[in-house]
Amino acid sequence: MRDIQHFISGASVAGTSGRFGDVYNPNTGEVQARVALATSAEVDAAVAAAVAAQPAWAATNPQRRARVMFEFKRLVEANMQSLAELLSSEHGKVVADSKGDIQRGLEVIEFACGIPHVLKGEYTEGAGPGIDVYSMRQPLGVAAGITPFNFPAMIPMWMFGIAIAVGNTFILKPSEKDPSVPVRLAELFMEAGAAVGMDVKGVLNVIHGDKAAVDAILTHPDIAAVSFVGSSDIAHYVYSTGTAHGKRVQAMGGAKNHGIVLPDADLDQVVKDLSGAAFGSAGERCMALPVVVPVGRTVADELRKRMIAEIETLKVGVSSDAAAQYGPVVSAAHRDKIANYIQMGVDEGAELVADGRGFSLQGYEKGFFIGPSLFDQVKPGMRTYQEEIFGPVLQIVRAETYEEALALPSKHQYGNGVAIFTRNGRAARDFANRVQVGMVGINVPIPVPVAYHTFGGWKRSAFGDTNQHGLEGVKFYTKVKTITARWPEGDSHADSSFVIPTMR
Repeated sequence: MRDIQHFISGASVAGTSGRFGDVYNPNTGEVQARVALATSAEVDAAVAAAVAAQPAWAATNPQRRARVMFEFKRLVEANMQSLAELLSSEHGKVVADSKGDIQRGLEVIEFACGIPHVLKGEYTEGAGPGIDVYSMRQPLGVAAGITPFNFPAMIPMWMFGIAIAVGNTFILKPSEKDPSVPVRLAELFMEAGAAVGMDVKGVLNVIHGDKAAVDAILTHPDIAAVSFVGSSDIAHYVYSTGTAHGKRVQAMGGAKNHGIVLPDADLDQVVKDLSGAAFGSAGERCMALPVVVPVGRTVADELRKRMIAEIETLKVGVSSDAAAQYGPVVSAAHRDKIANYIQMGVDEGAELVADGRGFSLQGYEKGFFIGPSLFDQVKPGMRTYQEEIFGPVLQIVRAETYEEALALPSKHQYGNGVAIFTRNGRAARDFANRVQVGMVGINVPIPVPVAYHTFGGWKRSAFGDTNQHGLEGVKFYTKVKTITARWPEGDSHADSSFVIPTMR
């Protein structure tokens, strides 16, 4: 049995707790490895390594830190195939999708390569008589990231890429369900440092664990900031606990993203977009599109008919099958949770048009597979509409008017992403302006912003005031210091001033 260990100060460190979590192969249902679960003492050791490394790393000029990021990017690209296969073997998503997971993380690393430019402060010469004012961005110290199972490469790189580039050191606590890729990324970061002649021991550390490790991170006095992605209930817990202990916290939660289909939309394209957005990665994405809102009965009936035909063409297969659209879900427990939601939808009175619960793959009967499911006649009051299913389930919620469709995502408890499908530019512009959701797609089903913009939802989809990556990410991982300087002329000494300084 393969053991997955912690990674502290540039080396693999065996767990001492005696507690382990099982790491499955979702394709076969077999346990393929076990991961050590940390105690608070092991979290302390990782933080101590990060604290020791941070002053020298912060004192390294931004260009040299950027060189490490450039080399790290090169190494990840050189190892893309093996990383994607490793990721798929533990998560279950198909290899092509795993490559996309890695690539979207690398795009943030690319942004971090330009950190010398982004870190430039502001300067005003002559703000007052002989007075100059300038600002600088400085790192916080030690930052931490707590990441979910569904993007074990992308989300860690979203976090540590910027945090490290601006001069922090980092503690990564990845999901214990698929922990191997995060460790491999830390190993490649060490190789990147060595390749450019820099000692980066302790800059990026990986600690595995469950709630015990999370709580140790949230309460540790030497951790200045915590970034989190996961369910909304846990996000709220992370935010409230972390901030109560004086930390800067960004906590991204769940989602129930809607796709609004207006009567003038290109239904051929909409069906293809919905299929990929709802069922890709087995629906295990916070930016998946599990709710479609056709406006008008004619559009709804036609969309339903076409979606049924499209679902019949989908191929579910093992993650290594290049022809498969999606693979198994991450665990048996998660598969059963999705199945329970499907039954709940039936019990609530929604019409189950396609039922994926009976899906079985020949030769992989013990794998964690579930087929695509489609509901029609879903109502806003239903629990299956209000909650995040996080599986390959698409729900049709019919709307009679544009205003009714606009209100659905705006009133929902989640506000992560939304899409509108239309040829009408005026309607799209009005929708983007008025909808109460953080990220909007116009004929784009999964509106994840590019790396130099920022990612973040509204309402119960995000806790905290700062988004991830882009300039918002730089703001989150730095603090601003503003300096007002005056250099007196001659030897004269002015009288002390007892009023607040003004720039006369």
